[in-house]
Amino acid sequence: MTNPTSTIPSSDYHIPVLFHETMQYLNIHPEGVYVDATFGGGGHSRGILSKLGPQGRLIAFDQDADAKNNLPNDERIVFIPENFKYLQRFLRLHKINQVDGVLADLGVSSHQFDEGTRGFSTRFDGPFDMRMDQRQTRTAAQVMESLSETELHKMFEQYGEVTNSKTLAKHIVENRKHVKLNTVQDFKTLIAPVVKGNPNKYWAQVFQAIRIVVNEEMEVLNDFLAQLPDLIKPGGRAVIITFHSIEDRMVKNAFKVGPDEENPSNPFLSNPREKVWEIITKKPVMASDKEMKENNRSRSAKLRAAERV
Repeated sequence: MTNPTSTIPSSDYHIPVLFHETMQYLNIHPEGVYVDATFGGGGHSRGILSKLGPQGRLIAFDQDADAKNNLPNDERIVFIPENFKYLQRFLRLHKINQVDGVLADLGVSSHQFDEGTRGFSTRFDGPFDMRMDQRQTRTAAQVMESLSETELHKMFEQYGEVTNSKTLAKHIVENRKHVKLNTVQDFKTLIAPVVKGNPNKYWAQVFQAIRIVVNEEMEVLNDFLAQLPDLIKPGGRAVIITFHSIEDRMVKNAFKVGPDEENPSNPFLSNPREKVWEIITKKPVMASDKEMKENNRSRSAKLRAAERV
């Protein structure tokens, strides 16, 4: 069971959400090998390390170069500065074929929101960027300047649940040729005439949609989920924390049905695989009232866990 009195390892960089629940559902074996696919501020990783014995190992991934500054001085952890869609590739480079558990916290870290130069937050006027991996070439500004009206409409509707997504897309396409979108404020000024309802909520929904597309978050999550059945040992656990309904649905479906295999006789058909996962969380686990009060960003967090059959 969770222990509400134990300390949650946190920092100014990031407060880990659903910390106790994550430790519980990972069911950590002291000599096991675990993956934190989204290292961030390292709060969850420190929790895992505290439960590992001397022979246990933790492999931590994070594409954001800033995250490396949060590494604990612990020889049991290996840090891989890459996107978790490359999970299997880099684990194999480290001679690891299977692991005892994988954790992914899909939220943007507090540090990324609070760092004005990254362009994730509407509160600061920094570069209109939003790249989690600065090695990527496509910024938020380039996405806004290049997508068609139909693509923008779909993006705002699906990923931001923006109520007037069609109007917003049309407005951007009609007016973007007259302005440079170098900064967050440039973009906010561009779309100000069509902001609807609570401005802060509206900005948050719009920025979420753009961030998801800039970082190809749905494609990356799909690739990640497809690797888990081969990567996790029987009896091992996958614990995934989502912050968006589409992400949650993808995780739920992956645990429910598992990936399909191609039918070699007909590439347009697929064979359902045998049962891959035993679902541990019948419903998503949400933050407690206490956690929501202490950490506002935990409000939309949903945790799902499954055990490899």
